[in-house]
Amino acid sequence: MNVPASSRRFQIFSYAVLAYTLAVVLWGAFVRATGSGAGCGDHWPQCNGVVVPREPTVATLIEYTHRVTSGLALVLAVVLCVWGLRAHAKGHPVRGAAVLSLVFMLTEAAVGAGIVLLKYVADNPSIARAYWMAIHLLNTFLLVGAQALTAWWAGGRSRWVMRGQGLAGTLVGVGIAGLLLLGVTGAIAALGDTLFPATSFTEGLQQDMSETAHILLRLRVLHPVLAVGLGALLVAVGNMLARLRPSESVKRSATQLTVLYAIQLGAGLTNLVLLAPVWMQLVHLLLADLVWIALLRLSVAALAEDAPRATVTGGPPARAPAPRDPARPLPP
Repeated sequence: MNVPASSRRFQIFSYAVLAYTLAVVLWGAFVRATGSGAGCGDHWPQCNGVVVPREPTVATLIEYTHRVTSGLALVLAVVLCVWGLRAHAKGHPVRGAAVLSLVFMLTEAAVGAGIVLLKYVADNPSIARAYWMAIHLLNTFLLVGAQALTAWWAGGRSRWVMRGQGLAGTLVGVGIAGLLLLGVTGAIAALGDTLFPATSFTEGLQQDMSETAHILLRLRVLHPVLAVGLGALLVAVGNMLARLRPSESVKRSATQLTVLYAIQLGAGLTNLVLLAPVWMQLVHLLLADLVWIALLRLSVAALAEDAPRATVTGGPPARAPAPRDPARPLPP
Protein backbone atom coordinates (compact mmCIF):
# COMPACT_ATOMS: atom_id res chain seq x y z
CA MET A 1 0.00 0.00 0.00
CA ASN A 2 1.17 3.51 -0.76
CA VAL A 3 1.83 5.47 2.43
CA PRO A 4 2.74 9.20 2.28
CA ALA A 5 6.20 10.12 3.54
CA SER A 6 4.70 12.10 6.44
CA SER A 7 2.62 9.10 7.53
CA ARG A 8 5.66 6.86 7.22
CA ARG A 9 7.63 9.13 9.55
CA PHE A 10 4.80 9.12 12.04
CA GLN A 11 4.57 5.33 11.84
CA ILE A 12 8.31 4.96 12.50
CA PHE A 13 7.99 7.29 15.49
CA SER A 14 4.99 5.27 16.72
CA TYR A 15 6.95 2.02 16.62
CA ALA A 16 9.87 3.73 18.39
CA VAL A 17 7.53 4.92 21.16
CA LEU A 18 6.08 1.41 21.44
CA ALA A 19 9.55 -0.14 21.71
CA TYR A 20 10.57 2.38 24.37
CA THR A 21 7.37 1.78 26.33
CA LEU A 22 8.02 -1.97 26.29
CA ALA A 23 11.51 -1.32 27.66
CA VAL A 24 10.02 0.80 30.48
CA VAL A 25 7.50 -1.95 31.24
CA LEU A 26 10.27 -4.52 31.48
CA TRP A 27 12.26 -2.26 33.79
CA GLY A 28 9.16 -1.91 35.96
CA ALA A 29 9.00 -5.70 36.18
CA PHE A 30 12.69 -5.67 37.14
CA VAL A 31 11.82 -3.27 39.97
CA ARG A 32 9.19 -5.70 41.27
CA ALA A 33 11.28 -8.86 40.75
CA THR A 34 14.27 -7.42 42.64
CA GLY A 35 12.15 -6.05 45.49
CA SER A 36 13.21 -2.50 44.70
CA GLY A 37 9.76 -0.95 44.71
CA ALA A 38 10.41 0.72 48.05
CA GLY A 39 13.69 2.20 46.86
CA CYS A 40 12.20 5.69 46.99
CA GLY A 41 10.17 5.03 50.13
CA ASP A 42 6.48 5.92 50.06
CA HIS A 43 7.15 9.22 48.31
CA TRP A 44 5.82 10.06 44.85
CA PRO A 45 6.78 11.73 42.55
CA GLN A 46 9.77 12.65 44.71
CA CYS A 47 12.23 9.97 45.74
CA ASN A 48 12.71 9.75 49.49
CA GLY A 49 11.46 13.32 49.78
CA VAL A 50 13.87 14.84 47.25
CA VAL A 51 13.95 15.30 43.50
CA VAL A 52 17.38 13.70 43.06
CA PRO A 53 18.35 11.15 45.74
CA ARG A 54 21.69 11.59 47.49
CA GLU A 55 23.87 8.60 48.31
CA PRO A 56 21.25 6.21 46.90
CA THR A 57 21.21 2.47 47.54
CA VAL A 58 21.02 -0.01 44.68
CA ALA A 59 17.26 -0.35 45.23
CA THR A 60 16.88 3.42 45.11
CA LEU A 61 18.80 3.63 41.83
CA ILE A 62 16.64 0.90 40.29
CA GLU A 63 13.38 2.54 41.35
CA TYR A 64 14.56 6.06 40.50
CA THR A 65 15.63 4.97 37.02
CA HIS A 66 12.18 3.54 36.46
CA ARG A 67 10.56 6.83 37.45
CA VAL A 68 12.82 8.87 35.17
CA THR A 69 12.27 6.59 32.17
CA SER A 70 8.53 6.53 32.88
CA GLY A 71 8.49 10.34 32.83
CA LEU A 72 10.12 10.33 29.41
CA ALA A 73 7.56 7.77 28.24
CA LEU A 74 4.81 10.19 29.26
CA VAL A 75 6.44 12.98 27.24
CA LEU A 76 6.65 10.69 24.21
CA ALA A 77 2.97 9.78 24.63
CA VAL A 78 2.05 13.47 24.57
CA VAL A 79 4.08 13.99 21.38
CA LEU A 80 2.50 10.89 19.82
CA CYS A 81 -1.00 12.12 20.62
CA VAL A 82 -0.46 15.69 19.38
CA TRP A 83 1.31 14.55 16.20
CA GLY A 84 -1.35 11.92 15.54
CA LEU A 85 -4.17 14.44 15.87
CA ARG A 86 -2.48 17.06 13.72
CA ALA A 87 -1.33 14.70 10.96
CA HIS A 88 -4.58 12.81 10.41
CA ALA A 89 -8.01 13.97 9.35
CA LYS A 90 -11.04 13.74 11.58
CA GLY A 91 -12.38 10.19 11.68
CA HIS A 92 -9.02 8.53 10.99
CA PRO A 93 -8.48 5.56 13.35
CA VAL A 94 -5.00 6.82 14.29
CA ARG A 95 -6.54 9.76 16.12
CA GLY A 96 -8.54 7.63 18.54
CA ALA A 97 -5.67 5.21 19.14
CA ALA A 98 -3.21 8.05 19.79
CA VAL A 99 -5.57 9.69 22.29
CA LEU A 100 -6.07 6.37 24.09
CA SER A 101 -2.29 5.92 24.19
CA LEU A 102 -2.01 9.14 26.19
CA VAL A 103 -5.01 8.33 28.40
CA PHE A 104 -3.62 4.91 29.33
CA MET A 105 -0.18 6.39 29.91
CA LEU A 106 -1.72 8.80 32.43
CA THR A 107 -3.65 6.01 34.16
CA GLU A 108 -0.47 3.91 34.16
CA ALA A 109 1.29 6.68 36.07
CA ALA A 110 -1.66 6.96 38.47
CA VAL A 111 -1.67 3.22 39.19
CA GLY A 112 2.09 3.25 39.73
CA ALA A 113 1.76 6.18 42.12
CA GLY A 114 -1.00 4.40 44.01
CA ILE A 115 1.11 1.27 44.44
CA VAL A 116 3.95 3.33 45.92
CA LEU A 117 1.84 5.58 48.15
CA LEU A 118 -0.16 2.63 49.51
CA LYS A 119 3.08 0.72 50.11
CA TYR A 120 2.15 -2.25 47.93
CA VAL A 121 5.82 -2.85 47.22
CA ALA A 122 8.82 -4.83 48.43
CA ASP A 123 7.68 -7.67 50.76
CA ASN A 124 4.02 -6.67 51.12
CA PRO A 125 2.08 -9.97 50.71
CA SER A 126 -1.46 -8.59 51.00
CA ILE A 127 -4.23 -9.68 48.66
CA ALA A 128 -4.87 -6.00 47.99
CA ARG A 129 -1.44 -5.84 46.36
CA ALA A 130 -2.48 -8.67 44.04
CA TYR A 131 -5.54 -6.64 42.98
CA TRP A 132 -3.34 -3.64 42.25
CA MET A 133 -0.92 -5.80 40.29
CA ALA A 134 -3.82 -7.12 38.21
CA ILE A 135 -5.03 -3.58 37.50
CA HIS A 136 -1.48 -2.55 36.62
CA LEU A 137 -1.15 -5.44 34.17
CA LEU A 138 -4.50 -4.71 32.51
CA ASN A 139 -3.66 -1.03 32.11
CA THR A 140 -0.23 -1.90 30.71
CA PHE A 141 -1.84 -4.20 28.13
CA LEU A 142 -4.27 -1.45 27.14
CA LEU A 143 -1.44 1.08 26.86
CA VAL A 144 0.76 -1.18 24.75
CA GLY A 145 -2.22 -2.18 22.63
CA ALA A 146 -3.22 1.41 21.92
CA GLN A 147 0.32 2.29 20.87
CA ALA A 148 0.59 -0.81 18.69
CA LEU A 149 -2.69 0.02 16.92
CA THR A 150 -1.55 3.62 16.44
CA ALA A 151 1.43 2.33 14.48
CA TRP A 152 -0.71 -0.26 12.67
CA TRP A 153 -3.27 2.24 11.40
CA ALA A 154 -0.57 4.77 10.57
CA GLY A 155 0.43 2.33 7.82
CA GLY A 156 -2.76 3.10 5.91
CA ARG A 157 -4.82 0.10 7.03
CA SER A 158 -8.59 0.31 7.29
CA ARG A 159 -10.48 0.96 10.49
CA TRP A 160 -12.23 -1.91 12.22
CA VAL A 161 -15.98 -2.26 12.75
CA MET A 162 -17.76 -4.47 15.27
CA ARG A 163 -21.30 -4.36 13.94
CA GLY A 164 -22.39 -7.10 11.60
CA GLN A 165 -19.28 -9.23 12.11
CA GLY A 166 -21.14 -12.30 13.34
CA LEU A 167 -18.96 -15.19 14.45
CA ALA A 168 -15.76 -13.28 13.67
CA GLY A 169 -16.68 -10.57 16.17
CA THR A 170 -17.49 -13.17 18.82
CA LEU A 171 -14.16 -14.93 18.27
CA VAL A 172 -12.26 -11.66 18.65
CA GLY A 173 -14.07 -10.88 21.91
CA VAL A 174 -13.40 -14.34 23.32
CA GLY A 175 -9.72 -14.21 22.35
CA ILE A 176 -9.15 -10.77 23.88
CA ALA A 177 -11.00 -11.62 27.10
CA GLY A 178 -9.11 -14.91 27.42
CA LEU A 179 -5.70 -13.32 26.99
CA LEU A 180 -6.50 -10.55 29.49
CA LEU A 181 -7.51 -13.19 32.04
CA LEU A 182 -4.29 -15.07 31.39
CA GLY A 183 -2.30 -11.88 31.84
CA VAL A 184 -3.92 -11.20 35.22
CA THR A 185 -3.10 -14.70 36.48
CA GLY A 186 0.44 -14.23 35.18
CA ALA A 187 0.86 -11.02 37.17
CA ILE A 188 -0.32 -12.79 40.32
CA ALA A 189 1.96 -15.75 39.66
CA ALA A 190 4.95 -13.42 39.18
CA LEU A 191 4.13 -11.71 42.47
CA GLY A 192 4.01 -15.09 44.21
CA ASP A 193 7.38 -16.03 42.72
CA THR A 194 8.87 -12.80 44.05
CA LEU A 195 7.42 -13.03 47.55
CA PHE A 196 7.74 -16.79 48.08
CA PRO A 197 10.74 -18.05 46.10
CA ALA A 198 11.34 -21.80 46.09
CA THR A 199 14.74 -23.48 46.27
CA SER A 200 13.69 -26.41 44.09
CA PHE A 201 10.95 -27.41 41.67
CA THR A 202 9.63 -29.95 44.17
CA GLU A 203 9.47 -27.37 46.93
CA GLY A 204 7.58 -25.04 44.60
CA LEU A 205 4.94 -27.71 43.96
CA GLN A 206 4.65 -28.41 47.67
CA GLN A 207 4.15 -24.70 48.32
CA ASP A 208 1.37 -24.51 45.75
CA MET A 209 -0.46 -27.61 47.01
CA SER A 210 -0.19 -26.97 50.73
CA GLU A 211 -3.52 -26.33 52.47
CA THR A 212 -1.85 -23.72 54.65
CA ALA A 213 -0.16 -21.93 51.76
CA HIS A 214 -0.62 -18.21 51.25
CA ILE A 215 -3.41 -17.39 48.83
CA LEU A 216 -0.90 -16.01 46.30
CA LEU A 217 0.75 -19.42 46.19
CA ARG A 218 -2.57 -21.22 45.75
CA LEU A 219 -3.48 -18.86 42.93
CA ARG A 220 -0.08 -19.29 41.30
CA VAL A 221 -0.91 -22.77 40.06
CA LEU A 222 -3.80 -21.42 37.97
CA HIS A 223 -1.52 -19.64 35.51
CA PRO A 224 0.21 -22.62 33.86
CA VAL A 225 -3.08 -24.51 33.66
CA LEU A 226 -4.83 -21.59 31.98
CA ALA A 227 -1.82 -20.99 29.74
CA VAL A 228 -2.23 -24.39 28.09
CA GLY A 229 -6.01 -24.23 27.74
CA LEU A 230 -6.20 -20.62 26.57
CA GLY A 231 -3.25 -21.21 24.26
CA ALA A 232 -5.21 -23.87 22.42
CA LEU A 233 -8.18 -21.49 22.33
CA LEU A 234 -6.12 -18.65 20.83
CA VAL A 235 -4.69 -20.90 18.13
CA ALA A 236 -8.21 -22.07 17.27
CA VAL A 237 -9.45 -18.47 17.17
CA GLY A 238 -6.63 -17.53 14.81
CA ASN A 239 -7.33 -20.42 12.46
CA MET A 240 -11.07 -19.75 12.38
CA LEU A 241 -10.57 -16.04 11.73
CA ALA A 242 -8.20 -16.88 8.88
CA ARG A 243 -10.97 -18.97 7.30
CA LEU A 244 -13.73 -16.44 7.94
CA ARG A 245 -11.68 -13.47 6.72
CA PRO A 246 -9.29 -14.97 4.14
CA SER A 247 -6.97 -12.01 3.58
CA GLU A 248 -3.18 -12.18 3.55
CA SER A 249 -3.03 -9.82 6.51
CA VAL A 250 -5.30 -12.01 8.63
CA LYS A 251 -3.50 -15.22 7.67
CA ARG A 252 -0.11 -13.70 8.41
CA SER A 253 -1.28 -12.33 11.77
CA ALA A 254 -2.79 -15.69 12.73
CA THR A 255 0.50 -17.43 11.93
CA GLN A 256 2.45 -14.88 13.97
CA LEU A 257 0.10 -15.38 16.92
CA THR A 258 0.52 -19.16 16.80
CA VAL A 259 4.32 -19.01 16.58
CA LEU A 260 4.65 -16.41 19.33
CA TYR A 261 2.36 -18.32 21.66
CA ALA A 262 4.29 -21.53 21.10
CA ILE A 263 7.51 -19.70 22.03
CA GLN A 264 5.73 -18.19 25.04
CA LEU A 265 4.66 -21.62 26.29
CA GLY A 266 8.25 -22.79 26.01
CA ALA A 267 9.44 -19.73 27.92
CA GLY A 268 6.81 -20.32 30.59
CA LEU A 269 7.94 -23.91 31.06
CA THR A 270 11.56 -22.77 31.26
CA ASN A 271 10.61 -20.12 33.80
CA LEU A 272 8.86 -22.78 35.89
CA VAL A 273 11.74 -25.26 35.77
CA LEU A 274 14.39 -22.62 36.51
CA LEU A 275 12.33 -21.30 39.47
CA ALA A 276 11.56 -17.95 37.87
CA PRO A 277 14.93 -16.18 37.70
CA VAL A 278 14.63 -12.44 37.15
CA TRP A 279 15.95 -12.50 33.58
CA MET A 280 13.49 -15.23 32.61
CA GLN A 281 10.60 -13.33 34.14
CA LEU A 282 11.48 -10.38 31.90
CA VAL A 283 11.65 -12.59 28.80
CA HIS A 284 8.30 -14.14 29.72
CA LEU A 285 6.71 -10.71 30.16
CA LEU A 286 8.10 -9.42 26.87
CA LEU A 287 6.69 -12.43 25.02
CA ALA A 288 3.33 -11.88 26.73
CA ASP A 289 3.26 -8.32 25.40
CA LEU A 290 4.21 -9.50 21.91
CA VAL A 291 1.45 -12.14 21.96
CA TRP A 292 -1.01 -9.45 23.03
CA ILE A 293 0.09 -7.19 20.17
CA ALA A 294 -0.19 -10.07 17.70
CA LEU A 295 -3.74 -10.83 18.88
CA LEU A 296 -4.79 -7.20 18.51
CA ARG A 297 -3.32 -6.98 15.01
CA LEU A 298 -5.15 -10.17 14.07
CA SER A 299 -8.38 -8.76 15.51
CA VAL A 300 -8.30 -5.42 13.71
CA ALA A 301 -7.26 -7.10 10.45
CA ALA A 302 -10.12 -9.60 10.68
CA LEU A 303 -12.70 -6.93 11.57
CA ALA A 304 -11.45 -4.32 9.10
CA GLU A 305 -14.21 -2.75 7.07
CA ASP A 306 -12.56 -3.91 3.83
CA ALA A 307 -11.70 -7.44 5.01
CA PRO A 308 -12.92 -10.11 2.55
CA ARG A 309 -15.48 -12.58 3.85
CA ALA A 310 -15.44 -16.29 3.09
CA THR A 311 -18.16 -17.49 0.75
CA VAL A 312 -20.54 -20.18 1.94
CA THR A 313 -19.61 -23.55 0.44
CA GLY A 314 -20.80 -27.13 0.71
CA GLY A 315 -24.47 -26.58 -0.16
CA PRO A 316 -26.50 -25.88 -3.27
CA PRO A 317 -26.04 -22.39 -4.67
CA ALA A 318 -28.62 -19.89 -3.62
CA ARG A 319 -31.24 -19.31 -6.28
CA ALA A 320 -33.03 -16.10 -7.01
CA PRO A 321 -36.84 -16.35 -6.63
CA ALA A 322 -38.76 -16.93 -9.84
CA PRO A 323 -40.57 -13.86 -11.20
CA ARG A 324 -44.25 -13.75 -10.31
CA ASP A 325 -46.81 -14.14 -13.05
CA PRO A 326 -48.70 -10.83 -13.05
CA ALA A 327 -51.87 -12.65 -14.17
CA ARG A 328 -51.81 -14.91 -11.15
CA PRO A 329 -53.55 -13.45 -8.08
CA LEU A 330 -51.57 -12.92 -4.88
CA PRO A 331 -52.30 -15.36 -2.01
CA PRO A 332 -54.52 -14.01 0.73
